[in-house]
Amino acid sequence: DASGIPEEYMGLDVGPETSRIFAQAISECKTILWNGPPGVFEVAKFASGTRSMLEAVAAAADAGAVAVVGGGDTAAAAAQFGLADKMSHVSTGGGASLELMEGKVLPGVAYLSDL
Repeated sequence: DASGIPEEYMGLDVGPETSRIFAQAISECKTILWNGPPGVFEVAKFASGTRSMLEAVAAAADAGAVAVVGGGDTAAAAAQFGLADKMSHVSTGGGASLELMEGKVLPGVAYLSDL
């Protein structure tokens, strides 16, 4: 809400309204590149935002969107909630994936490209 999170608290998950807004935006996408869960999904009471977002991405993929999940935490969440197989691609290389898309040279990829 407009008051935000009080200073003495931590934001450990997104709320239902944010999940609804995310799901609406995701449903309009043709390509989804996701790196990083919105909540501490490893703790059940903080997992609903991540689960909701995964379900929205899976629904978008079912509707024809390309859904790429990158990063160890996001890949783990997709596996934990049984939705990894709904994604177009799942990678544990989150930061490296983003750097590759930025056009940076990744030493391992450069080496393999030269073989």
